[in-house]
Amino acid sequence: MAGIYIHVPFCAKRCAYCDFYSQTSHAYKNTYIESVARELEERASYIQGEPVETIYFGGGTPSQLKADALGRIFNAIEQHFDVSKCAEVTLEANPDDLTEAYLDDIRSLPFNRISLGVQSFNDDDLQKLNRRHDRDKAIEAVRRCQETGLTNLSIDLIYGLPEQTLEAWEANLEAAFGLNVPHFAAYHLSYEEGTPLNRAMKSGAVRPVGEETSVELYHRLIEKAASAGYVHYEISSFCFPGYFSKHNTSYWTGKKYLGVGPSAHSYDGCSRQWNVASLSQYCDALSHNRPYFEQEFPTIRMRYNEYIITGLRTMWGIRLSLLKEMFGEDYTRHFEQQAGPYLRSGKLRQTDDSVCISEKALFTSDGIICDLMS
Repeated sequence: MAGIYIHVPFCAKRCAYCDFYSQTSHAYKNTYIESVARELEERASYIQGEPVETIYFGGGTPSQLKADALGRIFNAIEQHFDVSKCAEVTLEANPDDLTEAYLDDIRSLPFNRISLGVQSFNDDDLQKLNRRHDRDKAIEAVRRCQETGLTNLSIDLIYGLPEQTLEAWEANLEAAFGLNVPHFAAYHLSYEEGTPLNRAMKSGAVRPVGEETSVELYHRLIEKAASAGYVHYEISSFCFPGYFSKHNTSYWTGKKYLGVGPSAHSYDGCSRQWNVASLSQYCDALSHNRPYFEQEFPTIRMRYNEYIITGLRTMWGIRLSLLKEMFGEDYTRHFEQQAGPYLRSGKLRQTDDSVCISEKALFTSDGIICDLMS
């Protein structure tokens, strides 16, 4: 089973923190749809005939595409791939795009999951992040989806905002949990190079929260989510039992996936590819049969490191038997030697064949993961 990711690069405006490839000009929309359909046709053999289990429209802001444009992409997918066993089809959306009319328009499309970029239920936070919606619009969007039968919802939240207090973060979580969404992801704010927020930090206009506060915010997130019945299945992801993101989990568990659109990444089990991060170059290359992606073939050391990085993000962790099968005795011995001190300190825990990062060490997991890499 494999996944398909469609990168939609269009946004109404840029958020202050975002460094994903996107653009606010929509001049290339029709050409983009044609190019995506052409890429899907050209790369139909990329996942080697495996049935498609998940389809994910990410961005950018996929909800900036109208239903007919989304439908044209679905037609191309269905024409070239086996979607008979597809279980999860996700649309990333901005809350203010999900009007009653828009939800009615996409009702005939295969979407059965919506991922909403809420980020915060605090209007001051939303203004600082340069988001288009406010608290009320976010809540209305969730309720509107639920009323129309789209109950498999996920919302994104950001914490560690400038001057954010523990009380403000708890209020955010209470608002989120009160909506009874089955899945949410919470990410610590990062000041990515080239973003307005990064420039504001460098100028002294905003000041990041301290590490002690960040740790406290994360631990409160874990506590509150557990009390509300959520399973913490990945460093940043929480869900009610049975509602984990099948698509994102495929990345962490090494399944094949095809990434389509500018800047999209792909993995076929042997090599990784990434498309050019330019809409104009992407469209021009496809229309003139020129290369539009780069490719690498990871060495065994690179593949081992990728397995450590992705596996330890999740509650399933590293399977020792699989580690030995995939990488041999030397890498298994290295892992066991490096893991020993962390197992004794309780930062790692072992259950039968699996080794995971303990809840108390998740926020500082980067250092542990680095030590376990080759």
